[in-house]
Amino acid sequence: MIHPPFGPLLAEGKTKLIYSYPGDDTLAYMVNKDQITAGDGTRRDELLGKSHWSTITTASIFRLLNEANIPTHFVEQINDATLLIKRCKMLAIEQVQRRIATGSYLKRHPEVSEGTRFEPVLVETFLKDDARHDPQIWQEDIIKMDLASPQEIVWMAEQGRRVFTTLERAWATVDVTLVDLKIEFGRDSRSSLLVADVIDNDSWRLWPDGDKTRMLDKQVYRNLKNITPEDLQGIADLYALVADLSGKLRI
Repeated sequence: MIHPPFGPLLAEGKTKLIYSYPGDDTLAYMVNKDQITAGDGTRRDELLGKSHWSTITTASIFRLLNEANIPTHFVEQINDATLLIKRCKMLAIEQVQRRIATGSYLKRHPEVSEGTRFEPVLVETFLKDDARHDPQIWQEDIIKMDLASPQEIVWMAEQGRRVFTTLERAWATVDVTLVDLKIEFGRDSRSSLLVADVIDNDSWRLWPDGDKTRMLDKQVYRNLKNITPEDLQGIADLYALVADLSGKLRI
C-alpha cells in the first residue's frame, strides 16, 4: 500500500484516523482501521480487511451522493485504506433515518410493531456520547447546546432524507432493502455543513429482498454472544460482499 505524505494526526476514532493534508488546511486524509466495535466500543475485534472494504464502500457511496448534488466532504479515494476529504469540524450528533421499524427503535417504542414502514422516512438525532450510550436529543437540545441553529436543523433533516432516499433507490437496483441509516455532519473551512465521516457497512441495516434473516450488515456482529474465528470470517465475507455490491449501485 502506498501512503501519501500525511501531516500530523488530527483525530482518532474507534475505526479511523484523520491526518492533516500538508500545504492545504481545507483538506485531510481519512485512514480506516481493521477494527469492528459494538456496545459503545465495549466489544472490539480486529477484522482483517475491514479497512479496505470500508474505504471501497464509503468511496462508492459518497460518489453517488456527490453525483446527486448532496454536499459531502468526499474528494477522492487515495489507496486501499485512505480517502481524501474536506477537513471538517464534526458535529457531536449523529442522525438516523428509518424506513422500517426494527432494532433499538422498538425498544424505545414497544407499541410499534416490527416491520412498520415510515412514510416519509423517520429522522432521529442522537448525541455522540459513549458514556451516556448516545442518548436521543431533540431540536431544543441541539439549540441549547449550541450545536446548530434552527435553520441548520431543518437543513440537516432535509439532507438526511435526501441521502436516505438516494441510497434506498441505489440499493434497490441490486435487490437489497435499505432499512435504516446513520449519518454525521461536519463544518468545512467556510463553516458550511456537509455530510461527513464514513458511510459503510457499520452505518446501516441491509436486508436482501427485505429478508431480515439474510442481513448483510454490522447487526450480525452485534447479535453474536461468543465470537469465534469462524464468526469473524463470516462477517468479513459479508463486508467484502457489501463493498463489491456498493460499486454496482446506480441512482
